[in-house]
Amino acid sequence: MAIKKKSSPRPSGGKKTATIPFDFVLEALMPADPLVRPMFGGYAIYINGKVMMMLRRRDTHTDDNGVWVATSHEHHESLRKDFASLRTIGVFGVKESGWQILPEDSDGFEEEVLKACRLILKGDVRIGKVPKPKKKKKKKEE
Repeated sequence: MAIKKKSSPRPSGGKKTATIPFDFVLEALMPADPLVRPMFGGYAIYINGKVMMMLRRRDTHTDDNGVWVATSHEHHESLRKDFASLRTIGVFGVKESGWQILPEDSDGFEEEVLKACRLILKGDVRIGKVPKPKKKKKKKEE
């Protein structure tokens, strides 16, 4: 199975091709035929129409580099029992969002991320969100 991409991360035109970080995640999720799309300066992973994770490695807000897990507030407590390093994403401010992060610099990062991948493949309802529909742009009247 090939990884589907909605569009290339960067336009080709002599520019350096972007590399998707943490490629072991895509390998682990390959049985679910993941779709990868650019999002928030990282790469979102969709499975069956739901966003599951976002892979982020940037030069800004480096403490939020890692694998962002799409979840909801109701699942935070139980997920934190399964993932010692899971925490709120700092770049979003003080308010806790539905998204949580497995930070790249944490001990056991790869093991925890692979565990999250296994839960996704098993259909764990705590991970994944149906994206909100995009708002249609209104046409300007002439």
